[in-house]
Amino acid sequence: MPSTSRGETAVRAAFTVTGLITTLPVLALVSASMLSVNYGITDPDPMVLALLQHRGVLQLLLGAALVWAAFFPPVRLVAAPAAILAKSVFLGLILPNAAARPDLSPLSVVFDLSCIAALGAVTVRELLARRARPVPRTAG
Repeated sequence: MPSTSRGETAVRAAFTVTGLITTLPVLALVSASMLSVNYGITDPDPMVLALLQHRGVLQLLLGAALVWAAFFPPVRLVAAPAAILAKSVFLGLILPNAAARPDLSPLSVVFDLSCIAALGAVTVRELLARRARPVPRTAG
């Protein structure tokens, strides 16, 4: 197995850590009490519970894509921007809403902002690396 550069090791770590943490909302499928930990919600009505559990499954899929991207570079330029968009939209919906902000965990805001920054940097790195590669010429 070829050795990896420090930069590649850091990229893999960033994708793996952000991916694994991103999957945590899926725990609401196992225990609705996790909604209190993640969102400050206790005793949600059935529709809110179903929607948040569904959100957990979507977060599981996004997290799995990020972990996949850690070890399969061709999907990085899909997984990273998808995560950046999802996390940005979530923050954009929650942060301006004064009624929702008190229940929001500061740790989740810091995590999402950190993910946006790290995955943004990785996206730029990947784009620059692709740009630097020579394009093969075709006959004709």
